[in-house]
Parts: sequence; C-alpha cells; structure tokens
Amino acid sequence: MLDLIIQNGTILDGSGTTHYTADIGIRQDKIVQIGSLTTAEGHTVIEAQGKIVAPGFVDVHTHADGWLLNTPHFISKTSQGFTTEVLMADGISYAPVNAHTARQWLYYLRSLNGLQLAEYQGWQSVADYMALLDGRTAQNSIAHIPYANVRTLACGFGRSGPDDYQMRQIKAEIERGMAEGAVGLSTGLDYIVQCFASTEELVEACQAMATSQGLYVTHIRYKKGVLAGLQEAVEIGRRAGVPVHISHLKAGSEAESEAVLTYIDTVARQEVDFSFDVYPYMPASTMLNSLLPYEVWADGPLGVIDRLKDPHLRARFAHSPSMPNLDTTTLAWLPSKANSPYQGQPLRTYVAASGRSAADALCDLLIEEGLAVLMVIGQGEESLLAPFLQHPCYMMGSDGIYQPEGVVHPRQFGSAPRLLGPCVRDHGWFSLEEAVRKLSGTPAARFGLTERGLLKEGYFADVVIFDPATVSDRATYAEPQQLSVGIEDVLVNGVPIIRQGQPVEDLGEPLPGRALRFRG
Repeated sequence: MLDLIIQNGTILDGSGTTHYTADIGIRQDKIVQIGSLTTAEGHTVIEAQGKIVAPGFVDVHTHADGWLLNTPHFISKTSQGFTTEVLMADGISYAPVNAHTARQWLYYLRSLNGLQLAEYQGWQSVADYMALLDGRTAQNSIAHIPYANVRTLACGFGRSGPDDYQMRQIKAEIERGMAEGAVGLSTGLDYIVQCFASTEELVEACQAMATSQGLYVTHIRYKKGVLAGLQEAVEIGRRAGVPVHISHLKAGSEAESEAVLTYIDTVARQEVDFSFDVYPYMPASTMLNSLLPYEVWADGPLGVIDRLKDPHLRARFAHSPSMPNLDTTTLAWLPSKANSPYQGQPLRTYVAASGRSAADALCDLLIEEGLAVLMVIGQGEESLLAPFLQHPCYMMGSDGIYQPEGVVHPRQFGSAPRLLGPCVRDHGWFSLEEAVRKLSGTPAARFGLTERGLLKEGYFADVVIFDPATVSDRATYAEPQQLSVGIEDVLVNGVPIIRQGQPVEDLGEPLPGRALRFRG
C-alpha cells in the first residue's frame, strides 16, 4: 500500500529531458515508484491527467528568514510551487549573532525580514536559528553563512578591516557554519559592514570553505558597475578556490548585457565554477537605507539616526549617484500609519508633500521610520532579461521581500509561475522542460540539496503539479499581493500542503518542512 499516488501526469523530471506520461508512488517522504501503477493502491490518489508533474521548486535567493519563524505556512511562496527556501542571502540575517549584535540586526532587518525585537529567542549560531524552523514550517529551508553577521562578531560594525586575530575568528566562524550545514558564504557588498570589506579580506575569508567547496554567493558591488563587480567576484572565487554564484544578475542596457554575458562565457566559466540567479522582472527592490553614504554604518544600525541629522552627510547624499530617481522609485512599505498613504506612490509624491529637498525629505523619512523603508526601483526593458534567463548558468532566485500590508515587488508572489507561463508561452524564451530544470534540478544540485530537485525513485517527495495552459503570475506593481494561478498541488516530503490550488489548513505536527544540510 502506497501513501499517495499521482496518476496519469505528464512528468517533467527536473533534468531538462523530454516529458513522458507516468504515475508516481509515494511512501512516507520518498518517491518509491515511477511508471504504470494501475494495479497499485494508495491511501490518497491525485488525478493529474493533462497536468505537469514536476519536482518541488527551489528559491536560491529569498528573504524569508524572519517570516518562516513566525509564519509556518508561507503561502505567497508555496502557492508558486516553491518547496525549499535558501535563507540568509546578501550577507545579512539573524544569525550568527551574540548578545551585543542581535539587537542591531533585528533593528536593521525590519523592512527586509519582518522580525521584531520581542521575537528574539536567544539563538546565536546559524544552527540555532535553523533548528527553530525544522519541523515548524510547511516548506524546507537551508542557510547561507551571512558575512556581515560574521564580520561584526569579530570586528564590530566599523570600517576597519580585520587584523590577523580577527581574521582567524572570521574563518573559524565560517568553518563552523559549514560544519552546521550551510551552503556557503553570502555577501552583499553594497550593504552594511560588507561595503567596507576589501577583495583581499574576502579572498581570505572564502579560503575557510575551500575544503568543503561551499559556494561564494554574492550580491556584487553593483555600485561600481555590473561588470567590475562581477570581475571582483570571479577573482575572489579563483584565488580562494571556491565556486562562485552571483545574486540577481542582470544588466541595464543592451551594451552592458553583451559585455557581461561575453565576460561570463569567455572568462568567468573558464576561471571558476560559475552560476547566477535572477528573478523574471526588470524593476528591483531593496531598502532605502542602502543608498546612503557608507559612513552612516560605522556605529551600527542603532547609530545611524544621529548620523542622518548631519547636514554634511545630507549634502553628500544629495549629490550622490545613488540618489534614487524620484519618478520611477516607489515606496513599497514603511511601518508607520502616518506615512502609509504614500505606499505605492513615487518618491516624488512624498518629497513634494514634505516641502523639503529630496535628500532632507528622505533622510527625515528614514529617521521617522527607524530606517525601515522599502522601495521598488523601476528600471530597464523586460527584453533585457531574456539572455540571462536563457543562459545555461541561470537558476531561479526570486529575491522576494514580503510585508503583509506593503505594495511590495510582485516577484514575491509571481516569480515561478511567471517563468513557467509568460516566459514559456508568451515569449518562447525556452521550453517548459528547461523552465522546470531552472526551478528544480539545477538549483538543487548547485546548492547541495541531496536527493531533491528531480523526480526519481529514492528521492524525497517534493512535488509540484501545475496546469501548463493556465499557470501564470497575477501580482502587479499596483496590486502585488495576488496569488498566482495554475499551481494545483504541492507536496513537501510527501505531505500535501497545497491541494486543488488551496492551502491545506491542518498539516498536523510536526510540519513537513525540514532544515536541510548542504550535501547532507
């Protein structure tokens, strides 16, 4: 007797090979049979005639760290077919921390990851944090080691690079994280603390995971330009002897796209084991505070408010190339009721209403909101995405940021169905087999998810069933909080969490999601 049978489905197994028709038999958390199961019996039978049956999708760049801790079923993601979230991206997260840094990180990350100070439960290491998710979420999760957290444990939040003693501490913390099951080291070199890190420092830090071949996963120095940031990342990986994965890689023009892709194909792939992710939208989204001059971070997040009052800093911000375009950048979320009517509005609307200069208005807004301001940045033509999404080194990273009352970027609700639907049906950028591979087999293999990412006997039963004719995103920039359509059923470790397009209400205890280990 099988626990569950999926019958008559069209199988896309995650490898990119041609589809075929078969039944799938599941017992406990594993796929045990694939073929004709007409005589088999199952406690539950899912009819998949006319539907695609695929491996569960893996999101390799997500900001669900805090939301998974207080939202056991993160429906904006599972409704897209995501069964595994790779956490602690961009070098910033809730672990590792100590008694001195935990409060700083909880304050800094409010617009990105949502936890409040009262929700801190005393965790310190990456393993501590992941243990809080194991069996307490509907979806699986696995972590990076976020470099800013590691660096602050050794050096604090200041500009100075690590001395020999501090570097030993940094490398020991990275080795510890790898031993605890992390996929590798993440950096966000436009963000707090890491913006002060030199190439030499990052090479030495990455050498701590050369033996384990953990990934160097990096939000490059985009402020230096995409190509220059990419070249630095490849240099770091080559010199440290580790694989390199670039976060949310795209270009703002045809010329830049050609230069970047040529470099990838002629240099990067020859010098390092290389890959990248991006979401299938051109506009971006991040924290408004990331555009400030870097010196604001020298005393940590809790010291920024006083620095924002400095007229000299405001003058520098006013004339900085990082000053956002007031017409194409919108306020996506902020915590106060007083400013909430400006959510979804261009920055120019807020600045005009304030009666102040742009620099003064935005600095004052950050003070009022305790730095917690999220924005969506309009940029570029969608056609610029095609060569990146088509590239053999590409895999899905939604970079989704959730706020329940926010006018957030629609990538949080629509990334996977947009790749499966519009990118395949409307644009014809690749086959459905290739789209599924980019969502499952490729990221699972790259991020060391053992026995996941393929529909194969003996593999874990993370499964998505969708309608290829209707699957699509519905989220828009004006109304982003709309669930996608066409994803019919989602299983995590053999347990249905979405049935007939609706979340399963009572999943029992423990929940099916597991904290995974790199190649574990």
